[in-house]
Amino acid sequence: MRNKFLINTKSAGIVLDEVVVKTANRNRVEQADSAGSDDRTDSNMNHADRVAQTQKLLDRAIASAWYTVKSDRRPPALTPIRWIWRLAGLYHLCHSTPQLMEEAAQHFASANRQSLAQWALKKAKEEAGHDQLALLDIQSMGYEAQAVVEALVPPSAKALVDHFTRTVQNSDPIDCVGYSYTAERLAICRGLEYIQRIEILLPSGKNATRCLRVHSAIGTDVEHVEEAVEMIAELTPNEQTRVAKACYQAALLRFSPPIKDYISDEEIQNVLKPFKLLEPINN
Repeated sequence: MRNKFLINTKSAGIVLDEVVVKTANRNRVEQADSAGSDDRTDSNMNHADRVAQTQKLLDRAIASAWYTVKSDRRPPALTPIRWIWRLAGLYHLCHSTPQLMEEAAQHFASANRQSLAQWALKKAKEEAGHDQLALLDIQSMGYEAQAVVEALVPPSAKALVDHFTRTVQNSDPIDCVGYSYTAERLAICRGLEYIQRIEILLPSGKNATRCLRVHSAIGTDVEHVEEAVEMIAELTPNEQTRVAKACYQAALLRFSPPIKDYISDEEIQNVLKPFKLLEPINN
């Protein structure tokens, strides 16, 4: 059963690469924590209100990161070649998730934090195989997929995977909850219209948005966000604060432009040339 706090992706306006936050509290996440702590510890608050307050806390943290970065640098316009670059990034992000979430689940279970352990184990199962969707998408674009992802490791994806790994390997891996929430919360701001705009740019007959569709407003991430907020709403105030701060840190990474210049289409093409398939793949 879908919860009544289902996110309105049209008004949320937080979109990777086209980031616009329309409804945001500009205060730092630490200030939001302080302001919301009494509400979240109010024993008289019903479950629905507690869930709504929790979601506001987390989304304010993400919005605060956007206002912190507020960069004027814009990524280059999307092209078919640049879409393969993005697919390689999606592959690396998806590939790391099941193993890291299983590791987090073990840490939580060892600390007798059963709700967190169950959540992490469920995440590991839910995300299994999504990296293969990215490989299929790259293959559909006419390239040897495994060779492409070995050669193309976008710095932004590497930074996120490295950050995710550190959260899991921390003595208390609860920051991985904020990382995961941020990834899925931003993903569901990409709706069908966004996906269709990408498909129009791609060569005719190329089925190369499977991974994106799963991680969008028309995929399973909507339910994942709802489930995560439900779980986080039952954590202690201190744990919720940790999760909110982790959302802020993960969002900073996602919103920040690369330190160096954006890679050019020509540079991507030069890497891809050896991996071009001789025969087109229709899948």
